Amino acid sequence: MKEDYITGNVKTVFGPVPQVSTAWSHSDIWQTIKVRWNLGRMKYKVEPGLYAIGHPDSTSDVFVSANFKLSFDHLRRALNKMNAWILVLDTKGINVWCAAGKGTFGTAELINRIKIHALLNIVDHRNLIVPQLGAVGVSAHEVKSKTGFRVIYGPVRAEDIGIFIKSEFKTTPEMRSVNFPLRDRMKLIPVELTYGKYYLILVPAIFLLLAGLNPHGYSFDAAWYNGGRAVINLFSAYVAGCALTPMFLPWIPFKRFSLKGLTVGWLIAVLFLFLNLLGSNIIEIISWFLMMGAVSSFLAMNFTGSSTFTSLSGVQKEMKLSLPVQIIAAALGLIGWIITRFI
Repeated sequence: MKEDYITGNVKTVFGPVPQVSTAWSHSDIWQTIKVRWNLGRMKYKVEPGLYAIGHPDSTSDVFVSANFKLSFDHLRRALNKMNAWILVLDTKGINVWCAAGKGTFGTAELINRIKIHALLNIVDHRNLIVPQLGAVGVSAHEVKSKTGFRVIYGPVRAEDIGIFIKSEFKTTPEMRSVNFPLRDRMKLIPVELTYGKYYLILVPAIFLLLAGLNPHGYSFDAAWYNGGRAVINLFSAYVAGCALTPMFLPWIPFKRFSLKGLTVGWLIAVLFLFLNLLGSNIIEIISWFLMMGAVSSFLAMNFTGSSTFTSLSGVQKEMKLSLPVQIIAAALGLIGWIITRFI
């Protein structure tokens, strides 16, 4: 089946290369919206290989991309009115930033694609423009020694590519700066919210059932009243970690995301304490502080994989230190909450 972004073919000495449009279709826009909400995200990819923008020849620039379609789409749109080649690596449908950390947007795959698509015979020059966010995965000197191609790291943002090309591959400090403004953080929140959608249904349902337990047996009225409060508390802790922490990320104290999430989760818990949503006895109140803090902390820590604020080693270190504490806090909170059903 021909993809709607493929408009034709460009002939090369090694056969036809798919020619792609730089304009987004209605389908592209709709698919982007779905991906932002984590619908079909892992299937949103293009076939790895060589693609043509406009009518490139042997002198045209070669840009390297991941095969996550959103990465590919932003690049092809930025190349509007240009003649260029796009070499798409097989990153298993992962974007450049994450794939570089995982190793799929890496040296071996880049070398492999250069050889598979006979790039040495398609272009006369020996330059490859690689996204700066993919630099951590690509060893420029190894690519050079094994293929003859020189790796040139482009700007962080695709919209700066036009200026980058006109200035003969020169970048300004602004082009090299990695920012993570509120707008970009907001784009990632829907994905974070939907990652745990099944737990968001299952866990509150379990709390609803357990809430009816009491010293005299089981009460559906208690299940409805206490379970309703539990659902509100759990959902609020979920939103605190997935949405509120990313939104206010730069202004929340602490460097570690787990502590940022804990802070927001406890602020919500304090508010709920005054609204009488945490229960009427000290054990239940402490239990909810432990559970809401653990949930918010864990979910906020997961956001490190989407952020430019931390490194891969920093994420691994934080998870190693924080995860056991989060599990213990959640377990103690759950035990304490169950005990209060029988007090």
